[in-house]
Parts: sequence; C-alpha cells; structure tokens
Amino acid sequence: MEMTLRWYGSEFDTVSLKQIRQIAGVTGVITTLYDVPAGEMWTREAIRKMKSEVSDAGLHISGIESVNVHEKIKIGASDRDKYIENYIKTLENLGEEGLNLVCYNFMPVFDWTRSELARSRADGSTVLAYNQEDIDKIVPEKMFESIAGDMNGTVMPGWEPERMERVKQLFEMYSDIDEEKLFANLEYFLKAIMPVCNKYDIKMAIHPDDPAWSVFGLPRIIINKKNILRMMNMVDDVHNGVTFCSGSYGTNRENDLPDMIRSLEGRIHFAHVRNLRFNSDTDFEEAAHLSADGSFDMYEIMKALYETGFDGPIRPDHGRMIWDEKAMPGYGLYDRALGASYLNGLWEAIKKNNKTI
Repeated sequence: MEMTLRWYGSEFDTVSLKQIRQIAGVTGVITTLYDVPAGEMWTREAIRKMKSEVSDAGLHISGIESVNVHEKIKIGASDRDKYIENYIKTLENLGEEGLNLVCYNFMPVFDWTRSELARSRADGSTVLAYNQEDIDKIVPEKMFESIAGDMNGTVMPGWEPERMERVKQLFEMYSDIDEEKLFANLEYFLKAIMPVCNKYDIKMAIHPDDPAWSVFGLPRIIINKKNILRMMNMVDDVHNGVTFCSGSYGTNRENDLPDMIRSLEGRIHFAHVRNLRFNSDTDFEEAAHLSADGSFDMYEIMKALYETGFDGPIRPDHGRMIWDEKAMPGYGLYDRALGASYLNGLWEAIKKNNKTI
C-alpha cells in the first residue's frame, strides 16, 4: 500500500506539492491534466511536464484520476469510436511515460452529486452533504446554481461551468439510455481499450457512482457488489478493475464494505477511504476519517484491504473544511492530512497485529 493525496495541478489546486510533501507517510500524488476536455487526447509533452513538476517537488505520480470518458462513449453514439481512439492514444502516451493506473467513471452527466458543499457541523467545520428531499426540489439545469456559491472560487471536478451550461442537452442525450444499454456501452468501451492496457500493463480502475442510486432519473450501474462483479466478468481481464471508494459504495447502507473488498480480491487497483455520517438513509454528510466520527468501521475496511493483499495506492478522500481553511470543498489540506495519518496508523497496527498471529 502507498499513501497518496489527490492533486489537481498548480493552476487549479489550493494545495501545493510542497505542502503535500510534508505530510508524513505520503509519497505520491494522484493527479490529472485537469484542463484537457473529455474526449481529447493527452499529449506526451503535457504528460512529461506534469511528471517533471511532481518529481521536482520530491514526489511521484502514483496514478491518474481521471481520464474522463466522453458522453458519446457512454451513450453509444454513432461517432463514439473516434473518442475511444483518442482514449486509446492517451493510454498509449501514459504507458510510454510509465504511468499505469487510471481511475475513471461511467456516470451519466454528473460525476457526483451533493445538495450542499458547506454544511455546518457542531464542531464548526463544514462538509459536503446530500439530502434526497433537497435534490428532489432542484431542476437539473439549476443544479450548478444551487452550489456555485460554496466553491470558494475553485473549479470542481464534474462541475465545470462550460459543462453545466450543457446539462439540458446532456439529459436529452440519455433519454433512451437505461441500465442495460449503459452496461453494454461500458462493455464495448472496455473491450476496445483492453489491448492497449495489456500492452502497457495499465490498470483501469472504475470509480463507483456517487451516490449509489439513480439521481434525476439517470441510470447508474457501478453501485453494488452484484453490478461490479458483472462488470468484471463481462470483460474478464485483470486490467479491468475497480477503485474501491468506501464513501461512494457506502452511500447505500445495504452495501457491506469489508465483504465487497474481499469479493474483489485482486481486482482493486486503487482505494479511496473516507467516512460518512448518516442522519437517515437518504441524508448523509462527509465525516472525519476517524471511525467514531461517522458510520463506517474504518479499521475493518483497512483490515479487509490488507488481508486481500491490496498493494496499490490509497488516498484519504473528501475532508472537512477545518481551521478556517478556504479551499476546494472536500479537498483542503488539513483534514485530508489528518486522514492520511489516521489511515497510515491503522495500516501499521493491522500489519503488526498480523505478524504476531
């Protein structure tokens, strides 16, 4: 296991590589070319520049999150092959530069959904939160307006202004897409890219849908154990794996997170470990990573990862906004640094306990 932190690049992130370098136990970053639109090819020159900036700071790139999948691929449009070809070329360029882990998602329209970006907690911190009743009152085209004021001047992944301007058009594109069609389009995409993944040993790690149920009537498929096993079986290749995100799968309280980890042994290539606190089944908020602050047993989650031989990168996920920090919601420095230290401590304890048994 390698502890990492997500970093959006010096032009977009409120956290610097210098600061990340000073978090004890964090040796790599999970990053992306944030300004390259979905569907466009990543050039080797841009990838090299990104690698150099990270290495100059005393870190390395542990994985890419994300190479976004164009909506035309997700809906199976007649011109999807040209976007898949660009994706393949991007994977080739990443492979040539020695980068062999790619996190991606197959969520329609919205990469993730929250009703609040700055819900106040009793301790004075603010967190991302979701309330289904509030979401049901929102017209999808107005979704961006409802949260834009709490972005602290940042551009959040999946909520870029130019993308939000096309929400109505995007919904129309999905008007006849159901879960079965979305599964079929994912299978088509994966079968097309597996040859280049095998050539360069690139592990594709699909991120679960967040939250793990349909929002605004859009289909969502990467939501539970049954569906993720179906995805892996339909393209049975070790390079077709998952990003195990405890926070996303955990939005559905029927998902047994440690059991899911054990059922995915050998196919979890990347892990996001975070905690949620539930106020009801459809109202949850991000918590500190500490088990006692939320609803998940973080020890059991980390133990399941350890016992299944997980050796990929892991990162703390959405953090609280604490100590008067102004940053991209969920992606400040302080609480994620605390989360990384806590997860490293759990891992050390689990590792030592297993050696004494």
